[in-house]
Amino acid sequence: MTISSKANGNGVNYRQEGQGPPVVLIHGIAASLYDWVNMMPELAGHGFQACALDLLGHGESYKPADPREYHVACLFEHFTSWVDRLSLNNLLLVGHSLGGYLSLQFALRFPERVRGLVLIDPFYDIKQLSPWLRLARRRPYLGAKAMRAAPEWLINLILGWDPSSSADFSPLARQQIANDYKRASPHFVYITRDIPALTASLHQVQVPTLVIWGEHDHTLKPETFHRLVERLPRARSHPIPDCGHQPHIGKPALVNRLVLDFLAGLPGMEAGHN
Repeated sequence: MTISSKANGNGVNYRQEGQGPPVVLIHGIAASLYDWVNMMPELAGHGFQACALDLLGHGESYKPADPREYHVACLFEHFTSWVDRLSLNNLLLVGHSLGGYLSLQFALRFPERVRGLVLIDPFYDIKQLSPWLRLARRRPYLGAKAMRAAPEWLINLILGWDPSSSADFSPLARQQIANDYKRASPHFVYITRDIPALTASLHQVQVPTLVIWGEHDHTLKPETFHRLVERLPRARSHPIPDCGHQPHIGKPALVNRLVLDFLAGLPGMEAGHN
């Protein structure tokens, strides 16, 4: 069941499922909590409390009208306010793409509150972006205009042209991805315009970390995930062949197993007990 709450006066749409140690699921840019529809029941069934939200400007959460509020600092404040309101601590964070950035930032800012990280095709540095995405971020107003004009059927069609994902995504999953693009504020294109790199701080992340990525990611350069694992003191990796930027959607059974195995192996972890 989806429950509505408030964080700093701004609405946060979120879902909780299960009882036990909290696992917070953070989606990427232009997505929503529906990214985790396959993972949440698995976490709940194995003795965890799965918590997923729609980030600021996404899904059914608050969407500011001012493009200047679409900055990673605003998203982070919105996210941490929600975590604080739910009194969540000793967290297991699972973040995809931009959600990976927010997970790393949270672990750097509040290391005492994080038990472990799972990063799925995570974003942490502008240098990861493909050349055409780096070009697009320089003119976000054009991207916002295009997002307003693009019909949902066209976005769905474009998703089907990506050979790294179309074979794995069911028609329903692809439709949901397209729907999330249109539900998000078109101002989401401003988020990566001015976003600080985390590369220089990665050595400070001391919690156990699992990095999962698709070897055919066309959004973020796959070789940058290897570099991330090398910089994180307690990280291990699991690249997935024949997979693109969203393995948690394209190959949910495999990703769910990897996540559950990692969580079960964390020091002092017993599912169903905090």
